[in-house]
Amino acid sequence: MAATIKDVARAAGVSVATVTRALSTPELVRLDTRERVRATAAALGYHPNRAARGLITGRTGNLGLLVPDLSNPFFPGIVKGVQGRAHEADHAVFLADTDEDPAAEAGLVRKLAKQVDGVVLCSPRMPEAELRALAGEIPIALVYRRVPGTPSVTAAFLDGMRQAVSHLVALGHRRIAYVGGPRTSWANRERVRSLRAVSKTSGVELVEMGSVIPQFEGGVAAADQVIVAGVTAVIAYNDLVALGLLHRCAARGVRVPADLSVLGFDDIPLGAMVHPALTTVALPQGAAGRAAVDLLLNERQDRKERLELPTQLIVRGSTGPAEGS
Repeated sequence: MAATIKDVARAAGVSVATVTRALSTPELVRLDTRERVRATAAALGYHPNRAARGLITGRTGNLGLLVPDLSNPFFPGIVKGVQGRAHEADHAVFLADTDEDPAAEAGLVRKLAKQVDGVVLCSPRMPEAELRALAGEIPIALVYRRVPGTPSVTAAFLDGMRQAVSHLVALGHRRIAYVGGPRTSWANRERVRSLRAVSKTSGVELVEMGSVIPQFEGGVAAADQVIVAGVTAVIAYNDLVALGLLHRCAARGVRVPADLSVLGFDDIPLGAMVHPALTTVALPQGAAGRAAVDLLLNERQDRKERLELPTQLIVRGSTGPAEGS
């Protein structure tokens, strides 16, 4: 039979209440007693009932995680980071895919609220006012979205764009296109803002091609417009869009990088497997997920912390010298 809390209390020579405190609120128990209780529980194979512990502590031991599209290879890296850090902190993770639907996000968070201690929202698309309202109802941490007063983990998009444009300028490119992502995406707005700023200081003519769905098909759909735009290089919102551009260019007989250089964002594994391999700006995935969990579980922080993780240009075969340079 499985050991009970009474078995642990009897073997450790303490009360049931002391066992409960030692395992759920250890800071209330003397160090020697706490260690004795934990050692006894481990020896007996006792595992506290998470639901019962939640009634005592007011905590569930669960975290929620919302992502906009699990089919996008960028997000599983963040999921693994969240799960790994949550496991280290003895928390389970409930995962939900919002299917790029801003209207679904708030409802999913509120459904999870009673079952979790906090929610990590990855690239949420909902309006800022709605995010503020949610933050007043349940602890949340944002990944690749920034809202004043709410803990967030983002990346250094300005520096990433500076690296990308500097690389293209060094190759002789002076007229560069940008194929954007969803209009509701904060990350897309940051990419555009950063690219505009860097283009001005670099003497680059920027041609903005509008927004597409952040998937392979979006790049395919945008490619013909890019080809006739008279640019020698294109930066895509993400790697999936960039891969769509590569595919359509090949179908049209446009040589990459001889006729057109293509540069993505994210550094998904598939980008290194295609030919030519995709030059990209790598964004932190696992590190971002782990940092978001730390923001949720760190009760000493004031819930206004903002982390900005570094980006890195990964040069591969899809970028090369501009024709005639």
